Amino acid sequence: MRNLRKPAGKHLKITVSQGIGFCSGVRRAIKIALAAAGRSEEGVLTLGPLIHNPQVVIKLQQVGVRPIRRLTRSGGVLVIRSHGASPDVVARAGKLGYKVIDATCPFVRKAQRQARKLHQMGYQVVIVGERAHPEVKAIRDHIEGRTLVTDSSNHVKRLKFGDRVGIIAQTTVSVKLFAAVVGEIVKRAREVLVFNTICIETARRQDRAAKLASQVDVLLVVGGKNSANTTRLKHLCEMICSRTRHIETADEIDSRWFRKGDAVGIVAGASTPRWLVEEIVGRLREL
Repeated sequence: MRNLRKPAGKHLKITVSQGIGFCSGVRRAIKIALAAAGRSEEGVLTLGPLIHNPQVVIKLQQVGVRPIRRLTRSGGVLVIRSHGASPDVVARAGKLGYKVIDATCPFVRKAQRQARKLHQMGYQVVIVGERAHPEVKAIRDHIEGRTLVTDSSNHVKRLKFGDRVGIIAQTTVSVKLFAAVVGEIVKRAREVLVFNTICIETARRQDRAAKLASQVDVLLVVGGKNSANTTRLKHLCEMICSRTRHIETADEIDSRWFRKGDAVGIVAGASTPRWLVEEIVGRLREL
């Protein structure tokens, strides 16, 4: 961890977690989208925001990467975002005249493949994650929606399972949650096959966040309020540090959150750029 100990008015001791900045999947998606926009006079489109960070999405719009809510007959260049997309959506885009460029995160693509494999082997597929999340929706569509989705071990207790169950994870769920759900399903099915599809970068980010949360008085979690992995960081950290705050920008910082001499930790979601974290450090130094 980098220790930034320049004293401010409240003499805050600021520590920024290691590994902040975009994860490799987000960096890849942005690189692909920017390259496509540079080759197109009209820019490119994404079905939904390319990543779950409003500040970055605004900056991408300024350079020709524009999110849309639905496909139309106008066509154009369509970049599949890092969360992936349904095969039907991709096929429909092609029929409507879009040039489709796939920026699906490789970890998400692996989860899609593993789900198909389990289904083809005859297992009842269970996804540990959020039913409404675009990544989970895309995974389900890759096996025609024939899945169970759960986000808690308590929910598992109310579900019915066949004899053979195959389990995968939304790439950003916590290792603790995944293990708890697997443990409950093992009690209820005769044969269980588990593919751990959690992104290794996500797991490392969570481990670092938990460690830092145990060492500070105040913990700031930086990232989009619509970001699943950032929200999970917040839930993880607030169980360890009661003075945990989830913010998107430096403008949200309230000096009343801090006491003189507080140790302040900063962690960030996988779709949070370094420059946002640097702005927050700058604001803390001014307090």
